[in-house]
Amino acid sequence: MKSKASAPGKVILFGEHFVVYGIKTILCAINKRITVTAENIDEEKISIKSNIGDLVLEPNKPISEIDSPLKPFYYLANKMLQTQNQTKGIKIIVESDIPLGVGLGSSSACCVAGAAAISRLFTETSKEEILELAIEAEKTIFQNTSGADCTVCTYGGIIEYDKKNGFTKIKSEPNFHLIIANSNIKHSTESVVTGVKQFKEKNETKFSQLCNDESKLVEDVLKLLKDNNIKELGQKIIQNQKYLETIGVSNEKLRDMIQVGQKSSFGAKITGAGGGGCIFALTDESNFEHSINQFKDKKYECFSVKIDFKGLDTF
Repeated sequence: MKSKASAPGKVILFGEHFVVYGIKTILCAINKRITVTAENIDEEKISIKSNIGDLVLEPNKPISEIDSPLKPFYYLANKMLQTQNQTKGIKIIVESDIPLGVGLGSSSACCVAGAAAISRLFTETSKEEILELAIEAEKTIFQNTSGADCTVCTYGGIIEYDKKNGFTKIKSEPNFHLIIANSNIKHSTESVVTGVKQFKEKNETKFSQLCNDESKLVEDVLKLLKDNNIKELGQKIIQNQKYLETIGVSNEKLRDMIQVGQKSSFGAKITGAGGGGCIFALTDESNFEHSINQFKDKKYECFSVKIDFKGLDTF
């Protein structure tokens, strides 16, 4: 038997870093996807093939002993084999059109699509059950994950999320394009988060004010999204970037890319941890072509995405 599932990547629109300190964040799913095909096999092994390498192991190996970015798939496959008292194996094939390790949710999309494809080899699982499995799997690589990324990859569209209250799906469906530009600078999310914590400890009053400012900004953004007010959203993006600059998660190359975006689009900012990875620029039909050509003229690696409103797809 074969089972197949697909899940979108994501972009953090507002609130990265501040979400750690209780402020809401706003995320959207994007129309770049991970597709996972799972198949029962007679051989007693778990076989995973992907564009970042392969992993073939016998079941029941301790997850702590596996040093591979593919271990969430192993975790999911092994868990389902144990739960279903199966003595056979599972073959998994992973196909991706999401760039890896740049803050666009490739790992979360893998966990969601993997959880759906693997679990549905054995039983009908709801989106809620798949999300729970996906977050478990993601914790094998990001122990302190909030679950926000897996949530937006499962349900699609735009969500607001905070640590205390979880997530709420935003019903509005604004029609904008995002241009993603990749700095190609490798970064460690953990080290960037640690740097922000150190900034907070040295600047408690200033950081507290920034949290208040970010909280108000996010509330304003929620209203603008309902009104599909893209120009004003662009101004909020520019403002949010100033806060990210203040806490020290930018660098010269990111600033250069953001400057290109802010001159040619409605607004541009870092998405994700910063220190490297990607920025996005907000556009619509009126300035999309001009903006993406500006990035290409500067030889920046870039591509466009739209909001993915479907989320997890199984077939």
